[in-house]
Amino acid sequence: MKEKPQKDCMYRGIALSVAGSDSGGGAGIQADLKTFAALRVFGTTAITALTAQNSLGVHHVEAASPESVRLQMEAVLSDFPVGAAKTGMLAERAIVETVASAFREYGVKNLVVDPVMVAQSGDPLLAERAEETIRERLIPLATLVTPNLPETERLAGFPVKTLKEMEDAAEKIMEMGARAVLVKGGHGEDEVVTDLFHDGSVRVFRHERIATTNTHGTGCTLSAAIAAELAAGCPLAKAVERGLEYLQAALRRGFKPGRGFGPVGHAVSMPWLEELQ
Repeated sequence: MKEKPQKDCMYRGIALSVAGSDSGGGAGIQADLKTFAALRVFGTTAITALTAQNSLGVHHVEAASPESVRLQMEAVLSDFPVGAAKTGMLAERAIVETVASAFREYGVKNLVVDPVMVAQSGDPLLAERAEETIRERLIPLATLVTPNLPETERLAGFPVKTLKEMEDAAEKIMEMGARAVLVKGGHGEDEVVTDLFHDGSVRVFRHERIATTNTHGTGCTLSAAIAAELAAGCPLAKAVERGLEYLQAALRRGFKPGRGFGPVGHAVSMPWLEELQ
C-alpha cells in the first residue's frame, strides 16, 4: 500500500503534470512545476513533447513516443500517491490515447484537462485528428476541463461570445463526460474578464483585466494551480477559486526576460500558505 505524504513534510500533496516542455520556461512542464512549488505541492512529470521556443514563438516541436509517455506515467503512478494530475500539450492522437489509458488504469481521481491546441503565438500544438480523441477518451475522465474561448468553441462546435453561450458550451463539454468545466474568458477584449465555472450549478468570476503583455503560460499556470489545490485536498470549487486568485497574483508580478510575451511571476506567495511559512 502506498504511504501518504508525511505530516511534517513541507509539501501539501503530490501532483503530476503530463505536458510538453517549454525551453523558454514560461509554459508547459516548466510552468507547472514552478506553480506546484509555489503552492507547496511536490511536482512529478511525464513529458509528451520537446519544444524549442522562446518569448517570440514556437520554433520546433518533437513529440515523445507514446511508449516513452506511458513508461513515464507508469513510473510515477506506480510509486507516488498522486493526489491530482493535469494534462497540457499532448501533441498527437496516439499520445492522447496512451495518456487516457494510463489515467484509467491507475484510477487517478482528480484530473484537470487543459485542452492545449494552439500556442499564444498562434503556433499549433495539437494534431487535428487528436481533438476528437480528447473528446472521446480524455474528457470523460476529467474532474475539470479548462478551455479558453477558442478551445471552448472547438470543443463545443459553436461560437462562444456571451455568458449564455459560455454556459451552453460548458454543458456541452460536460455531456462528453467531464464532471465540471471552467470556461476562461481571458481571450476576450472587455476590460472585465469573465470566467464561468459549471459543475451542475454555475458560478461566474469577474475581475478587471490586468494591463500586461507578460501572459505567456497563463493557461498552464491556472490548470496547474487548480491541480495543486486538488492534490492538497481542496474541494473542486475552492480549488478553482484559489487557482484563479493565484493566477491574478502571478499576472501582477509577471516579467519580461525576452523580446516577446513574458511569463507570469510564478513565485508569488498566497495567503492560505502563510501558516506553512
